[in-house]
Amino acid sequence: MKRPVLAVALLAVAGSLVHLYLNDPEKGGFLSCPFRFLTGWLCPGCGSQRALHDLMHLRLGEAFGHNALLVLSIPALLTQWAIGRWGGLSRPLSAYNAVVFTWLAAAIGWGIGRNIW
Repeated sequence: MKRPVLAVALLAVAGSLVHLYLNDPEKGGFLSCPFRFLTGWLCPGCGSQRALHDLMHLRLGEAFGHNALLVLSIPALLTQWAIGRWGGLSRPLSAYNAVVFTWLAAAIGWGIGRNIW
């Protein structure tokens, strides 16, 4: 039962990435942020679709301008995954509360900071 669900999820993610690669979110056709709609403030994830589109087209500077947290999180998450996978730890890094709370604090700090500046 788990394999078909995983296959469908992977196909959905792949399809979404292809759609994001082929269509620029700045031109519309994508969901807008409900948090921004309700409050007028940017959430920590605002700009992620545009940043991913720019990263897929190798425009690092533009991606960083849209959502720096996402751009900086990708190599950090890959490093976290690699350490958990091959670092000889008894548990993956994501199982440690300090890592989880650090990511949470970074996302909250980014969400507050981007609305102040």
